[in-house]
Amino acid sequence: MLNFIKTHICTINLFRNSLILLLIISKCTAHFDPSELHKHAVELDTKGLNFRITNDLSEFPGNKIIEKEANKFLQQWNLAGLTMSIVKDGKLVYAHGFGYADIQARQQVTPGNLFRIASVSKLITAVAIMKLVEKKAISLDSKVFGPNAILKDPVFNKVADKRLYNITVRHLLAHAGGWSLSYGDPAFNSLVVLERTGEKGTATMDSYCRFVASRRLHFDPGTRSSYSNMGYMFLGKVISAVSGKSYEDFVVNDVLKPVGITDMHIGRSYLSDRRFNEVKYYEAEASPMIPSFDGSGTMVPKPYGGNPIELLSSAGGWIASSMELAKLMAMIDGFSSFPDMIPQNLINQMVVNKDFKGPLGWKTVKDNGDWIRTGSMAGTSAIMKRQSNGYSWVVIINTSSWKGPRLPAYVNYMMGKIEKSVKNWPKQDLFKFVPKAI
Repeated sequence: MLNFIKTHICTINLFRNSLILLLIISKCTAHFDPSELHKHAVELDTKGLNFRITNDLSEFPGNKIIEKEANKFLQQWNLAGLTMSIVKDGKLVYAHGFGYADIQARQQVTPGNLFRIASVSKLITAVAIMKLVEKKAISLDSKVFGPNAILKDPVFNKVADKRLYNITVRHLLAHAGGWSLSYGDPAFNSLVVLERTGEKGTATMDSYCRFVASRRLHFDPGTRSSYSNMGYMFLGKVISAVSGKSYEDFVVNDVLKPVGITDMHIGRSYLSDRRFNEVKYYEAEASPMIPSFDGSGTMVPKPYGGNPIELLSSAGGWIASSMELAKLMAMIDGFSSFPDMIPQNLINQMVVNKDFKGPLGWKTVKDNGDWIRTGSMAGTSAIMKRQSNGYSWVVIINTSSWKGPRLPAYVNYMMGKIEKSVKNWPKQDLFKFVPKAI
């Protein structure tokens, strides 16, 4: 009887402690002002970069120039807010937010805010693939689809176009898998994919497997390049199949956290699921409502329900701060000023720019040594640039512009002006900054 009472008391205590923990989590995930960020850091990750750095740490004489350019840019294009991180010779010398993370709440952008990064996600996926290549779990020439390939789903036992069996990991990374955008982008037309496969409801990766298995390719794999979000969606499935983990689990725990990047996540499609330190997303004025991706027929604002963010994951679903993206870039830039996370020979593979063999993950590789990755979707625009002179930067915006995917070109122009105008950068390295105990 005494043992029963002790067990019963332990059960009550466990329930009480679980309830307290639930209340703490609820409190932590509720909306709060960015000034409270450090207050909640203990409950999350006290070592995380996003919870250590605040706007005031980037106050220096040159900040007046940057502030003027950034605020002018926001006003010129009618944007809510942006985040900016600058790396010089391997050091994070500047990290600052401008404008609003949440207009209604008057919440200003801070360096630790998370933003959707759209197709910049492809660079994260490419790095994850390279980690598997480094471990010799796969090669860039591994075949992707079919009974003797990585993805052995039964649907691939019989396909409409046997060229599908020739697609390799490299082909998917280099947008050379054989699909074109002649009839639209399947990744952003999941309702069309369901229609073609005779399904209803919400599309899944199984839907996309049935879709590609039942259709012909537009060109022979490896013979040309045509931008393919869908190809990168399949790379997420490749990573899961090879690692034995979910795509997000492998990237977070095997790729990012070991190098100190602790606050990147696959985003969520709806506003109600927004992370506590994530910005809100805004469209250009007079943007129309569209049918929800879930097939319900409900009309929704495009940033919240227009695109299946979770499904886009490896092609365009990540959320990140500009600082952690800058750290990732510093670890794959090939410079000796900051330790790289993958071997130099694999970094070299990522920036091959000939014979449709690359670039891999990067969007543009220039002859002058500059590497660029951009991303754009409803409510967000992102660009990261590694420059050959050791000056690199990341800018992410939480508002759509009628300029669409061309907006990064204007960001690049703004950042060029800032680089030329600021003569003396801080000597600090915010990557290593640790605040004094509160």
